[in-house]
Amino acid sequence: MQTVRDVMSTDVQYCTPLDNIYEVAVKMREFNVGAIPIVDDGRLVGMITDRDLVVRGMAEKHPGSTAVTEVMSRDLVTLSPDDSLQKAADVMARHQIRRLPVVENGRLVGIVALGDLATNRYSDESAGRALSEISEQHTVH
Repeated sequence: MQTVRDVMSTDVQYCTPLDNIYEVAVKMREFNVGAIPIVDDGRLVGMITDRDLVVRGMAEKHPGSTAVTEVMSRDLVTLSPDDSLQKAADVMARHQIRRLPVVENGRLVGIVALGDLATNRYSDESAGRALSEISEQHTVH
């Protein structure tokens, strides 16, 4: 059985609680990512998505100098590197999330994205189902 460890990205770009939302946006642009983990001394303490920047940042008229802690999500869904790819796909579908931080002993060790599952032959069906369910939830009627 393949695990999250087999497909996760380990070169994860992150920010710290000392950073501001402008720095997060610049990092998203520079690395072409839509989510940045917030890490304090190796421990995952939050996550900021591009949507968070818009909804909790710009829409609430926060300046770029606003601390990341003001707009980050703290109630995170995470995976263990030893979780199965099936579990990863199920969690993504259930929580409508395309990227999940991978945590081991409280420390961020990687990120697994829906695309990581989709490129793996074992989980093609699960990833496709997860993408369908996530896409259905985000479709504007």
